[in-house]
Amino acid sequence: MRAVLCNAFTGPQDLVIGEIEEPKPASDEILIDVHAASVSFMDQLMVSGLYQMRPPTPFVPGTEAAGVVVAVGGKVTRFRPGDRVACVSWMGGYAERMVARESRSVRLAVGVSFEAAATVLHNYGTAHYALVEAARAQQGETVFVTGAAGGVGLAAVDLARHLGLRVIAGVGSDDKAALVRSYGACDVINYRSEDLRERIKSTTGGEGVDICFDNVGGKVFEQMARLMKWGGRLIPIGFTSGQIPSLPMNLPLLKNYSIVGVFAAAWAEKFPEQAVRLNDILAQLLAEGRIRPHIDRVLPLEQVKEAMRAVVDRTVQGRIVLKTR
Repeated sequence: MRAVLCNAFTGPQDLVIGEIEEPKPASDEILIDVHAASVSFMDQLMVSGLYQMRPPTPFVPGTEAAGVVVAVGGKVTRFRPGDRVACVSWMGGYAERMVARESRSVRLAVGVSFEAAATVLHNYGTAHYALVEAARAQQGETVFVTGAAGGVGLAAVDLARHLGLRVIAGVGSDDKAALVRSYGACDVINYRSEDLRERIKSTTGGEGVDICFDNVGGKVFEQMARLMKWGGRLIPIGFTSGQIPSLPMNLPLLKNYSIVGVFAAAWAEKFPEQAVRLNDILAQLLAEGRIRPHIDRVLPLEQVKEAMRAVVDRTVQGRIVLKTR
């Protein structure tokens, strides 16, 4: 079968299209005829050798996909051949067929497109776990989302609106402001051209934010550590800036705020039953139109290099989706 192959951790430019054997599902897995797969920042980190795990090479990248079940393992009870599903996995999505664990997959309602479904479980799953489980967000609280026009960031803006939070969106360029406003942000801050400290203080009446959902890390995280409200929750999601920040611990002490790390994929591995329930919630929200994943563009599988370059260059709003057929 046709698949994208990463033969060495040298980045997107060295990915190739090749032929590999069709994978076989283990007892707790399903085999999926992939119709669409999304391209995330995590995917390009993985093929560049910059992620916290390195699979044996060669491997097929692609952490999130959607398609039709063609076979199931002996212990699988929730799916059968012919079901339309979305799934997340550490790898395998950029291929005509992939395997995924039963616990990391969800059935799709009739009418939900594969393209939209391929962008939900990672983005909205991270956002939901961070805001609902980790932050215990309460209606009316203020959340500042950094990297707000990216896949996970925009999902956080969309879900925060759904939860009744006041959303301040942080972006790195002015051309992303309109999109985040359309998803529910009441204020937008360009932290590359504006004074983040002054804008947060003026926007919150000097009180700071209840929740900071930070995808960027680096200096933005370090600044937000001084702009949290009493009893707030500072949540590191990722480090798209490439810089892992350090923090003087007297800052959370002085305002009694919490720092809560979020690695949603690891949580899903450790608590599969809870992950299944979360995926069911997300699939229902998607089917009812209460969340709106944004697709920047749809490209053929052969343009995977271009897709990943766009992610690296920060020109993607929402997600790029690859079509496999």
